[in-house]
Amino acid sequence: MDGIGLLTGQENRMKIAFLNDGIYEYASGLPHAVGGAERDQWLLARALVVAGWSATVGVRKYLEFAERRVIDGVEYVGIGDRYVLAAWHRFLTAERPKWLFWECAYHLWGPLVEIAKFTGVNTIFHAAFDLDVQPRHALVLRPRWWPLYAWGLARTDRIFVQHAGQLSGLSPRLRTKARVLPKVCISEINGDLTSVKSHFERENYVAWVGRLVQFKRPDVLVEIARKAPKIRFVVCGGIRPDSTNGKIVNDLRATPNIEYLGQVAPDKAQQVIADACLLLSTSDVEGFPNTFVQAWSSGTPVISLNVDPDQIISKSHLGVVTSNCEHVRAEIEALMESPDRRQEMAIRARHHVVENYSAAAVVKIFEDALGSIS
Repeated sequence: MDGIGLLTGQENRMKIAFLNDGIYEYASGLPHAVGGAERDQWLLARALVVAGWSATVGVRKYLEFAERRVIDGVEYVGIGDRYVLAAWHRFLTAERPKWLFWECAYHLWGPLVEIAKFTGVNTIFHAAFDLDVQPRHALVLRPRWWPLYAWGLARTDRIFVQHAGQLSGLSPRLRTKARVLPKVCISEINGDLTSVKSHFERENYVAWVGRLVQFKRPDVLVEIARKAPKIRFVVCGGIRPDSTNGKIVNDLRATPNIEYLGQVAPDKAQQVIADACLLLSTSDVEGFPNTFVQAWSSGTPVISLNVDPDQIISKSHLGVVTSNCEHVRAEIEALMESPDRRQEMAIRARHHVVENYSAAAVVKIFEDALGSIS
């Protein structure tokens, strides 16, 4: 098997495989690493390894075929960058994991599930975007291939979603094998959750972090900034290399109170969030934004126009939610002038992270959900 030894059934009992080059980008500290789903899987793989699992990631682009590299206990294996279905089959046959984990709607999820079943591997699908639970509308690439994606959801062994709203959006037949899986907080893995800057010492700006794509509504950010000229905004995010729409970048750079940093490395983005007074979300729709957990772990309150999964921000008072741009501007101005109020939100946010997004808590939910399959 290309020099990779087979494992016994006992040895693969707690072995999980992933197939996503973005996981390797995060693990390697590559400055262009981007994507919430990729970050989710990177952190989950690390948390599972800490809990005693074996985790392997198939990588197509960055490693030579059969090349292996271990980072933070997770093993990355080159599977080749041609003939993807054959590469997946070869990888699963050689590695023989108990589980295969996949996140995000994908038109080839159905064929991948069948390859996994043929090789004796159980499958896990994790919804990222809210539309992932609606097969007819989930696919951005090759939307007419949605029946293949739907077939994969029907045939997969377990489904994880990011919040209760996604769970209720699944068909009743799929809901029976689905569970809500919280995100893993990287600070909980690294053990540095206590190093949080007081709001009485923070820099005087609002952070906005994300890809400059339509559904995240960077245009609304520009509108808010222009209506609040005394507030400084620091923006991290870039457009896709193949994008022909550079207007939003020009608008960001032309707005005097916006400091546009472009696409930055993940560590830099985290630092921008951690030093900010507030994190602003202008998205129309999401799943459960990674930036929310990043903000709360840093004690940074979140102001969101539309996205509030399971009403966590509203119910736990971790920031402010309003769909009105004028109200958002007023809330930003009021909170910027009140470090006491922000500090109270920060304390609640930190407690929320410890109770809900610790590696141990997430791994327990994960393992409990899988436990009915021996």
